[in-house]
Amino acid sequence: MLKLANDILTKTDGNLCSHCLGRKLSKTIDGRNNVDRSQQVLKALGCELSGQCSVCDNIFTKLNDELYNRIYKKIESLGLEFTTFHIGSKIPKDILNSDKELSETFNLDVETIKQEINRIIGKKVAATLDKEIDFENPDIIIIVNLSDKINVRIQINPIFIEGRYNKYLRGIPQTKWPCSKCRGKGCEECNFTGKQYPESVEELISDPILKATKGYQASFHGAGREDIDVLMLGEGRPFVLEIKEPKIRDINLSALEDEINEINRGKTAYHDLKFTYRKRKAEIKQSSPDSYKIYKAVVRCCEEYDSDKLELLNDLNEIHQQTPVRVSHRRADKVRIKHVLDLSYEIIDNKTFEMTIKTEGGLYIKELISGDGGRSNPNVSSLLGVDAVCEQLDVIEVSDINGQ
Repeated sequence: MLKLANDILTKTDGNLCSHCLGRKLSKTIDGRNNVDRSQQVLKALGCELSGQCSVCDNIFTKLNDELYNRIYKKIESLGLEFTTFHIGSKIPKDILNSDKELSETFNLDVETIKQEINRIIGKKVAATLDKEIDFENPDIIIIVNLSDKINVRIQINPIFIEGRYNKYLRGIPQTKWPCSKCRGKGCEECNFTGKQYPESVEELISDPILKATKGYQASFHGAGREDIDVLMLGEGRPFVLEIKEPKIRDINLSALEDEINEINRGKTAYHDLKFTYRKRKAEIKQSSPDSYKIYKAVVRCCEEYDSDKLELLNDLNEIHQQTPVRVSHRRADKVRIKHVLDLSYEIIDNKTFEMTIKTEGGLYIKELISGDGGRSNPNVSSLLGVDAVCEQLDVIEVSDINGQ
């Protein structure tokens, strides 16, 4: 124990602080902290430190009341409400290298200087503010820059809210569309809103939640999307709403859900709102082998169809569908193989019928009906022998990622 301490002091000519000496001895000497370990060794060796640290350049003297007051004032100025936090620090590279080189010289597997600094600051802040340290999923990260000019920055982590939505009015897109002319900057064509459409499923829920959380921005992540002219019925489509930089995290989702649904009555509705985790926004976009969607489509033919041929629709099974022309500008042009899982129909008149169809996720229903100039095979038009189009489409069920 004393030999290692003496060797370290010799190597550094005694130019160490109590933190750096104690840190290098943390695996060999018991103590309350690194300073306590250092004091034990110095007493046993009958020597003193020089007062100048060749490893950290006395950086630990910056962990003082002035620094902590900066942290508290920064949090107060932002008006943050939070429960958990984590400390991050920026330390000059030469200090990090000196600390690493000394450990490598003596083959020491000990805490790094960055870890010790973060731990000391974290314990102090937690005790003063009565908050909890969370290494995995903190509400905020306090980043302390300990270079020549000390400063403090707060990273506010997002919150994620999961739910399902219904859309009861055609003409509302799922997410905000920038104006096609000005690309969101604002012009006469969009009445200087920067938007192609005045509202969206995303905005109708995110605006009230942004107000409640004092968040900076929202991002909407849906389990697929329906076209702007398509309704979303049944139990709704799963989604995750990401609120970036929320200053208030403890919000009453049940009360907000009621308020939002009342405001948007007849247009959209949002159900089963709950807090969720970051990975969930990617999970809902994944399709399991058992996931499916059910649609109800009104099919109109350009001329009278043979009602006996409707039976042929039951033969629709494996569909080879090249990327539809209408979405080819934003999706890779390739052939996707999807399956029809179930189908039924009801005659409306000699040119029109209603079709209820259950499919794997990702099958384009409008193109399944029209054929999309031969890009979707087989298709309703080819089976009936007449050109047909989807006059009206509703989504009536979207399974979750487990196919439920």
